[in-house]
Amino acid sequence: MKRTYTLQELPEVAGMVLSNAPTKTLLFYGEMGVGKTTLIKELAKKLGVQDTISSPTFSIVNEYLLEADKLYHFDFYRLEAEEEALDIGIEDYFDSGHWNFVEWPEKIASLLPDGSTTIELTKNKNGSRTVNILPVN
Repeated sequence: MKRTYTLQELPEVAGMVLSNAPTKTLLFYGEMGVGKTTLIKELAKKLGVQDTISSPTFSIVNEYLLEADKLYHFDFYRLEAEEEALDIGIEDYFDSGHWNFVEWPEKIASLLPDGSTTIELTKNKNGSRTVNILPVN
């Protein structure tokens, strides 16, 4: 499923992503500055996160409490090796049954769980973005 949108349409797009994502582990692919964190912030709000949502670039993972669930937001941009993800217990997070939003999943390609939802983001020349939700791998 593919959708082109502007920043004003972000809440609607976030709702569409959540209703069309067949799993709770979402892998966000896209160039630097394409809007991965911006979309994740909106998704988190839709899920009911009350806290201020920030990128976990330096902490690698941020945890947010939901009414009856949790959301783990990962940013693997700074990882040098997959072992660093293993050191934080990535497998436990993926096996938790909670929401996992992963930025820069290509940095831990061999550790990604089967059955994840791939979200591709691209920036268009006119400033809009295109989100593409791919079938579960």
